Amino acid sequence: MHLHEILIFGGFLVFIILMLFIDIGIFNKEAKEVSFKNALSWTIVWVSLSLIFWGVIYFFGDKIHDPQNIDELKLLIARYHHPIDISTNNFEELLGVYRRNLSLEYITGYLIEYALSVDNIFVILMVFYSFGLEKKYYHKVLFWGILGAIIMRFLFIFVSAALIQQFSWILYGFGLLLVFTGIKMYLERNKNEAIDTANHKIVLFASKVFKVDKDYTGASFFIKKNGRTYVTTLFIVLLVIEFTDVIFAVDSVPAIFSITQDPYIVYFSNIFAIIGLRSLFFLVENLVEKFSYLKIGLAVLLVFIGAKMLIHGYYQIETMHSLFIVLGILSLSIIVSLIFPDKSS
Repeated sequence: MHLHEILIFGGFLVFIILMLFIDIGIFNKEAKEVSFKNALSWTIVWVSLSLIFWGVIYFFGDKIHDPQNIDELKLLIARYHHPIDISTNNFEELLGVYRRNLSLEYITGYLIEYALSVDNIFVILMVFYSFGLEKKYYHKVLFWGILGAIIMRFLFIFVSAALIQQFSWILYGFGLLLVFTGIKMYLERNKNEAIDTANHKIVLFASKVFKVDKDYTGASFFIKKNGRTYVTTLFIVLLVIEFTDVIFAVDSVPAIFSITQDPYIVYFSNIFAIIGLRSLFFLVENLVEKFSYLKIGLAVLLVFIGAKMLIHGYYQIETMHSLFIVLGILSLSIIVSLIFPDKSS
C-alpha cells in the first residue's frame, strides 16, 4: 500500500466504524426489539451513504491509487484488468473513463453483494430461531458480527487479490465455485433444514475452548461466577454468525471479483453491503419468504457471474452490461414473486 492508499482506506474504516457506533451507542443503546420504522430508517441511511460513495468514486475514484501520468494510469488499468480501451494518450480523457468505470464496478459489486446478503438473512434467521434467541438481542449480535466481518473481509479480499495477481488461474477456480454454488442453490431452494445446536461444529469447538454457561439468558457475552469467567449462549451465537459469514464470503467475495479485481473497490462495495445487511435483516425478516422466486434469481445470478469468470480470458463483458444483467435478473425474480406469490408462504 502507498501512503495515499493507506490514508483513504484508513479514513473509510474510521467513518464506517464511527457510523456503527453512533447506531448502537446513541440510537440502540438498550437491548430491545428493532421496530420496522427503525429498520427502514437505517436501511435508507446505509443505502443513501452507499449511493453517495458511488458519486464520490465517480468524481474522485482516481485518488485511490492516484496515478500521476498516462503511463501509470495504463499500468493500473492493465494490472486490475479494467475493461477500458487504453489506445488514447490523452491523460485527462482516460482518467475520466477510468473513474466512470470504477464507479460502475463499485455499484455493480454492491448490488451483487447486497442481493446475495438476502440469502444470508435466511441462514441468520435459522441460527437465531435454532438457539431460541430473544428478538431484543438480535441487534447486538448482528452489530458485533459485522465488526468481525469488516476484519475478516479485509483479510479475505486482499489475500485473494494478491493471489489473483500472482496466479490468474484462481479466477477460473472462483468461476467454477460460483457455478456450482448457483446450481446447488437452485436445487436446494426449498430446503429449510434446522440447525442442530448441540452438535454444531462451532458449538462443540467453543465448549472445548471456553467454559460455557448455558443457563444464562441475559445480554452479556461473558459473565463471572465464583471468580471464573464463562462465555454465554449469546457469545456462542455470535461465533456461529461469524462462522456463517466466513462461509458466505467464500461465495460472495469471488462474485465481486468477477466485476473488478481492484481490491479496494471490492472491499468498499462489500463493506457497504454487509453493514446494510443488519438493517435490511430487520426490515425483511418477516417479508423475505414472500419473494419465493428470489432464490432462483440469486442462483441464476451466481451461475452468470461464474460463467463470466470462466470466459474472462476469451471475452470480457463490459461493466455497464454486467450491471444491466444483474439488475435484470434481480428485478425479474422480484416481479415474478409479486405476480405469482407462493400460496404456502
